[in-house]
Amino acid sequence: MSSPQTRKRTSRLQSTGDTITESAKRQVKEVGDTAQDAITSGAWGYPIYGMYYLFTHPSLIKPLTPILFKGILFSVAIVAGLFFFTYLPQVAVLAFVSGPLAFVLAIPLVLSEAFVVINFLTRALLVNQAGIDLFDAVLLLKGHSSLVEHGRQVTSTGGTTKQLGTLLMKPLSRFSTDNIVRYLLTLPLNLIPVVGTFFFLGYNGLKAGPGYHARYFQLKGYDKDKRQAFIKKRRGAYTAFGTTAMVLNLIPGLSILFAFTTSVGAALWASDLEGKGATPGGVKGGKDQGVEVLLPSLGSSGSGSGSAKKDL
Repeated sequence: MSSPQTRKRTSRLQSTGDTITESAKRQVKEVGDTAQDAITSGAWGYPIYGMYYLFTHPSLIKPLTPILFKGILFSVAIVAGLFFFTYLPQVAVLAFVSGPLAFVLAIPLVLSEAFVVINFLTRALLVNQAGIDLFDAVLLLKGHSSLVEHGRQVTSTGGTTKQLGTLLMKPLSRFSTDNIVRYLLTLPLNLIPVVGTFFFLGYNGLKAGPGYHARYFQLKGYDKDKRQAFIKKRRGAYTAFGTTAMVLNLIPGLSILFAFTTSVGAALWASDLEGKGATPGGVKGGKDQGVEVLLPSLGSSGSGSGSAKKDL
């Protein structure tokens, strides 16, 4: 017969095992629910819709042309440099865990590293406030003037023309230290054949997705608790949006273009959320209002102080 101590120890081990099993089941279910919501939400399509919208509105993309030209050349140079100096060394490392797949798996790894460098430098040197101006302009085009006016001056310059003016709220931070650190820490996941890359994209998409609506939350006046509640309710949708944006940003040389198209897609999604009454006080819109929007000079910080104006 077993002693009382042995029975107690066995009972504790069984209880711990049951707790671990239940926790695993719960987390697997949560991942499954998030994945299902990500697919059915349709949010994954907005970054792609943003491309279509931008290229079918020439007045939107025209002011961005100088930045895009510089950014694409800049991105191509960075990607080429990283492949020249780091591709073969990383193939050598991957060969130990991936065998003949190393030559293929090193490609997304180098592209992921390029994304970090390009994202940091282009935001600092080129993109600046243009993404926020573009986000606000799309909301104006979709009929959400009152929402935009919560965060900046909007003036009518005659007829159906509107001018984006001075920001009334604290400018959003250009960088997210958490995002960069998390991205770098999860890069080694790409060392795991196939599955690791998918997990890398999905996890970073989940974490980065809500950041594309930072301006939307600011315009809505949401505090931290409201933002978290809103995001939690749409966890799968933000994962889908962020993952699609991540994949597009890994395309060599075009990440700066997709930074803008994703901003447009995020604004289009925000417009649809407003139209569906997803937020208190949402203003219905959704159709282009036939207005012309003038941006502050893209060479300025978006403060409206520049005298040069560009059509959007």
